[in-house]
Amino acid sequence: MNLKDILSNFGINSERTFNITKHIGLSFIFKFLAIVSNFLLVPLTLDYLGSSNYGVWLVITSFIGWFTFFDAGLGHGLRNRFTEAKAKGDISLARAYISSAYFTLGLICLVLITLFFSINFFIDWTQVFNTSKDLQDKISFLMLIVFSFFTIQLVFKLITTIYTADQKPSISVIVNFLTQITSLVAVFLLLKYSKSSLVLFGLIFSFIPVVIFLIFNLLAFKGIYKDYRPTIKLWKKNYVKDIFGLGINFFIIQIAAVILYTTDNLIITHLFSPKDVVPYNLAFKYFSILSMSFSIIVTPYWSAITDAYTKEDYSWIKKSIRSLMKISLGFSIICVIMVIIADQFYVIWVGKEIVIPFKLTLFMALFVMLSLYIQPFTFFINGIGKIRVQLIIGVLMAIINIPLSIILVKYYGFGVSGVIFATILCSILGLIIYPIQYLKIINKKAKGIWNK
Repeated sequence: MNLKDILSNFGINSERTFNITKHIGLSFIFKFLAIVSNFLLVPLTLDYLGSSNYGVWLVITSFIGWFTFFDAGLGHGLRNRFTEAKAKGDISLARAYISSAYFTLGLICLVLITLFFSINFFIDWTQVFNTSKDLQDKISFLMLIVFSFFTIQLVFKLITTIYTADQKPSISVIVNFLTQITSLVAVFLLLKYSKSSLVLFGLIFSFIPVVIFLIFNLLAFKGIYKDYRPTIKLWKKNYVKDIFGLGINFFIIQIAAVILYTTDNLIITHLFSPKDVVPYNLAFKYFSILSMSFSIIVTPYWSAITDAYTKEDYSWIKKSIRSLMKISLGFSIICVIMVIIADQFYVIWVGKEIVIPFKLTLFMALFVMLSLYIQPFTFFINGIGKIRVQLIIGVLMAIINIPLSIILVKYYGFGVSGVIFATILCSILGLIIYPIQYLKIINKKAKGIWNK
C-alpha cells in the first residue's frame, strides 16, 4: 500500500490535498530538526559572543531584514504568475516570468550593493544601534559583509519561491534546515578554535545561506526545472511589468510588514539597550515553535489556492479554510500550555542569568495566537491576488506601531513588553477585516475595494 492509498483511508482523495499533505509531512520533519538546531544555536552563540554582542547581532540582523522588501515584491508576484502559467500549461510563459524576475532582481541588488558601499563609511552605526563608540570600525566593516551577502541571497532565494509556487514548499524548509545545522556546526567550531569575534561570526553566518541557495539553484536548473532555466534572452519589460503589477502591492505590504514586525529590536535597543533585546528575542524564539509549525501547514495553501481559484474550484477552498481554522484552535490550546511551562523551559534552555518577565511571555503568546487566526485568510487573499485591502490595513498598522510602542513603554510603564503589546493592538485590525473580505469573495459578493 502506497502513501496515496493510506491517505485515501482518511478521506484525502483530492490530488491537490494529497500533494499538500505530503509536503506538510516532509516540512514538519525538517522544520522540527531546524527548530532543534536553532534552539541549540542560541546558548552556543551566547557563549561565543556574550550577551551584549549577541544583542548587537540581533539588532543588526533585524535592521538588515528591512531590506527584504528590495525584491520589490517580485518574489510574491513571481509566485502567483508562475503558478497561473503552469496551471494553464504555458511553460514558455512560466520560464519568461522566471528569467525576468531573476535578472531584474539581480540588477536591483547590484545597484543596492554599490550604493551601500558608497555611503557605509559615512554612517555612525554605533549611534544607529545605540552601542559603544569603540565598535564603529568593526560594525562598519561587518555591515558591508552582511549587507552584501544578504542582497546576493535575495536573488538566489528565488529558487524557493519557484518550488513553493510549484506546490513543493517542503524544499524551502529543507534549505532552512541545512542552513541551521551548518550554522550550528560553524558556531561549535568557533567556540572550540576561535576567540570571540563579532566580525568573524557575521562573515560565516552571512556566507552559509548564500552557498546553500546557490547549490539548490544549480541542482534545480540542471534537474527538475531545466525547462525553466533563466536566460537573459527571455527578459522582457512586459513580463517584469506583469509580475511587478501584482508585485508592487506585495512590495508595499512587505515594507509595512517589515516595519511592523522587525522594528521591535531597534525600538528596544534605543528605549533600553542592546542587552534588553535578548530576553525579548528569546521569548519570540520560544513561541516561534508554534508559528513556524503552523506556517508549515498554511504555506502550501497559497499556491494551491491560486491553482484552485484559477480553475474555479471554490468548494475545495471553502473546505480548506474551515480545516485551517480548526487547526488554529488546536494550536491555540498548545500555546496556552507553552505559557504555563515557559519559566521552566527558559531555565533549561539558557539558564537563570537571563530573566524573561511573565508579562512578556504572555503578550508574545497572545501575538502568536492572533497570527494563527489571521494567516489562513491572508494566505487566501494573497493566493488570489486581491490584496488592496491588506495593503491599506498593513500600512495603517505599520504607521501606528512605532508611536504606540513608545507610548506604552514611556508613559504607561509596560517596559519591553509594551513593544509586543503595541503589535498585538495593531494586529486586531487584520483579525476583523480579513475574514470579512474572504467571505465576500468566496460568496461572490465582493465589490469595489473588496475585490481588488
